[in-house]
Amino acid sequence: MSDTPIRQHTAAAGDRATEVFVNHRELLFSVVYNMLGSVSDTEDVLQETWLAWTRRSGKAAGADIDNPRAYLVRIAVNQALARQASIIRRRETYVGPWLPEPLATGAQQPADQPQAAQATDAAESALRNESVSMAMLVVLETLTPLERAVFVLHEVFGYPHTEIAAILERSPSAIRQLAHRAREHVQARRPRYQADRQLQRQVTERFIAAALGGDLAELMSLLAPDVTLWTDGGGKVSAALRPVSGQEKVAKLVTGYAANRLPDTVDIRYRQVNGDPSVVVFSGDSPTAVMVVDLDADSDKVTDIYLVTNPDKLSGVSAAQAGGGGGEDGPAAP
Repeated sequence: MSDTPIRQHTAAAGDRATEVFVNHRELLFSVVYNMLGSVSDTEDVLQETWLAWTRRSGKAAGADIDNPRAYLVRIAVNQALARQASIIRRRETYVGPWLPEPLATGAQQPADQPQAAQATDAAESALRNESVSMAMLVVLETLTPLERAVFVLHEVFGYPHTEIAAILERSPSAIRQLAHRAREHVQARRPRYQADRQLQRQVTERFIAAALGGDLAELMSLLAPDVTLWTDGGGKVSAALRPVSGQEKVAKLVTGYAANRLPDTVDIRYRQVNGDPSVVVFSGDSPTAVMVVDLDADSDKVTDIYLVTNPDKLSGVSAAQAGGGGGEDGPAAP
């Protein structure tokens, strides 16, 4: 008896498994990235999720999975939780402040792209844009892994507590307690109302112009008295080993960085990173730094500056992902 029908059946099952996974990949990426704050770790978790999915869906028992989306989210979330221990150990020996890996969001679609492909990309972009802000990701780092998982699933993606309970194999009452603790913790550290994005963009542009022009007075006028600068070089490039606080200290450090550490010919592009108007500094096609400013919702002053220069953390804002060749708004003249 020929084994051709068996091979054809196996191939067809593999194609269906691949299609299902690809259809949910952006959702899985967004959930895991919000849990881990690391693009590279997220990609590893998605690879593990894919392998677990293909093993299960390739068996006869895979036919009883009536909700592949829920099944895949459950695998991915638990794989991400399992990975937390190694991530925590890695951060214990990290040089200087640790910041999340920046992720380019809201990429512009090519005008000549087919309409169907544009619709698909728009849907994927909408999911990717659910990545929370850099400032929020920093706050989420202070939660326990379980609290963070519950917060991300409930507050960011709208999962009800009963579904989260099934994903994490906890009782609904335990999930509600975790959600309450996480929400209180976050609300104590983040304002309820965020600054207007257009205003954030304008302040970011003024900040960069003042820094590049060495205009200390203008820079000081933009900063809150208790502003904090977080620089993440990861020991790969020169960066402050501790957060720097205070209007004058931060202003002097920023103007010094602009004057002494940026290349003579700098390509500065304004991009959306983690949903925030941000600055990406390029040398050729390679990103060398990402800067995000966080504003006080009442005074519109800069309260926090996040500067990521660790080259290992800049893959999520490559030229292609950040729009390339000028992209959304074009490069800004230094």
